[in-house]
Amino acid sequence: MLSIQLFSGILLGGALTRTRFGYAGGIKRIYVRGEGSLSKALLIMLLATMLIFMGVQWYAAQNGAVPAFSAVEGDAIIPGTQNVQFANLATVIGGVLFGMGMIFSGGCASGTLTDMGEGEGRAMFVFIFFILGSAPGEWARYTFDNTSLGKVGTQIYLPDYFGYFGALLISVLGLLFIYWLILKYEKKRKAEGTYADPKGDWENFEKPVTDIKASETSLLSYKTYHRLFVERWTFNTGALVIAIICSFILLATGKAWGVTSAFSKLGVAILQPLGISFSSPAFTEIVEDVNKGLLLDGGTIRNLGIVFGSLVAFLLAGRFKLSLKLNKSDLPYFVVGGLLMGFGARFAKGCNAGAMYSAMSTFSISGWIFAVAMVLGGLISLKVFAGKMSLIPAKRKK
Repeated sequence: MLSIQLFSGILLGGALTRTRFGYAGGIKRIYVRGEGSLSKALLIMLLATMLIFMGVQWYAAQNGAVPAFSAVEGDAIIPGTQNVQFANLATVIGGVLFGMGMIFSGGCASGTLTDMGEGEGRAMFVFIFFILGSAPGEWARYTFDNTSLGKVGTQIYLPDYFGYFGALLISVLGLLFIYWLILKYEKKRKAEGTYADPKGDWENFEKPVTDIKASETSLLSYKTYHRLFVERWTFNTGALVIAIICSFILLATGKAWGVTSAFSKLGVAILQPLGISFSSPAFTEIVEDVNKGLLLDGGTIRNLGIVFGSLVAFLLAGRFKLSLKLNKSDLPYFVVGGLLMGFGARFAKGCNAGAMYSAMSTFSISGWIFAVAMVLGGLISLKVFAGKMSLIPAKRKK
């Protein structure tokens, strides 16, 4: 199973890097550039994943499996329903904090891992504080859930109410509504003259090779190598590839893709030897997994695979270069961004991958709630801190 986790992580890292695909970009790109190519690709990825997940979950339910949140010992669990979370105020607050943090940091949870593999010192710096913020987030969510306010919320698995085809239909309608909003916003930006070419930020080496003679287009040619290992994939291509990889993860492991639960384990593994106690019930399972060894933890191995996959992709493209020089004025934002992402993700019980993408794909209302909160948080950072750090431009593109 660990080899499958590593393999799937490598595939994810390579795909995310080749596409320049990211959840933070789905918010930032349309806000700054006025074009929603990445935002629309995220919807395509969700749709493709939902179609596959529905089939997997329906088949499991037909064979007697039950959702994870209602299972008792001995029950078969419907794959992916581990991401059907109880959504309360913590989901909203955590989503907003995470959204703000990923804009400050220049990437989400998976984006931070791929950027590390690409040699970005910024991501390595952010990662430290992401880890440090995760354990407090775990404790805060456990504590909040045991208050009277924490018990106010809902846990809805759409197939329980509408069946699998009904759940898919409702989810597709939700995606279509978002797609309509994106088109409407793009139209507004075009009218304002602030709509940028969707491929206008592609660097020359990422573009398809066109000035090659016919004699130089054989299988073992530069053009073939460039297309296989260098040329940037479109967002839509990346969306479909990532959907297939995440479906493979579900089929192979019985669980949907997640990133940040492994960050909490890494944080505990680092801090526990320093004398910090994790005796709270919030850390019982985490400490058990840490004591078994992080190299036996599937999530940790998959995250390592993502870093390695992006590294290999950059090496094959001849693009890898350590970029350790950081703008000193940006450092406070990177610190805060990492802490906000770490705390926010664990306070919300997941990040862009687990709490949003995987939860929405498994027909959990919590995923939609987290998505709205995350987008709101991202927009707050983009609006309030415009021009105050290098990653947030002062003006929108024209």
